Amino acid sequence: MTADRSIKPIERIGIDESGKGDYFGPLVIAAVFVDATTQGELRLMEVRDSKKISDGRILEMAPDIKTICPHSVIAIGPQKYNELYAKIKNLNRLLAWGHAKALENLLERVTCERAVSDQFGDERLILNALQDKGRKIVLEQRTKAESDLAVAAASILARAEFLIRLKRLSNEVSTTLPKGASPSVELAAKMIVKKHGRDRLGTVAKLHFKTTQAVLAD
Repeated sequence: MTADRSIKPIERIGIDESGKGDYFGPLVIAAVFVDATTQGELRLMEVRDSKKISDGRILEMAPDIKTICPHSVIAIGPQKYNELYAKIKNLNRLLAWGHAKALENLLERVTCERAVSDQFGDERLILNALQDKGRKIVLEQRTKAESDLAVAAASILARAEFLIRLKRLSNEVSTTLPKGASPSVELAAKMIVKKHGRDRLGTVAKLHFKTTQAVLAD
């Protein structure tokens, strides 16, 4: 595996998302371009998979990554997410659309032939979306792609944007919106419905989650 990677050009775009498994908050997809220089800098910064870093540290690291690496961050807020999901009715297709959008935006600023992302579905979904815009790129989908520095950097940017927007939404509804999809998430959703009515839920949450049925059943 290592020998194979050394043959390939080091320049690549890493893509990752945050918020996919979170009931509250946006879906965020980030793309980060890495070359030989920035790869060394990211290593010195101890960039790794965002799941292994605390939220506080993620929020500190993201601006530094943005300073050294060309990047693109696409945030799909809950309202827009619910509209898109109602049309697309498939999370993998929605993710592919977001990945293609982030890639497309970054390819307007850098020239790169290779992108690396986590394995989440049919890569043709992303490539077809890009080809519609006249963009061509070799896309590698891997399990545990976050072990690649470019993908790890993208995972940090995506998570930081998710955390910032989740906090903003919490302030808007005067209720702490927890991460994930736990019983505390369900409780917070019930509080929102009680305080602001059912319609407000669609502005802070991804409505296709089973949590919605549990909340509205009461």
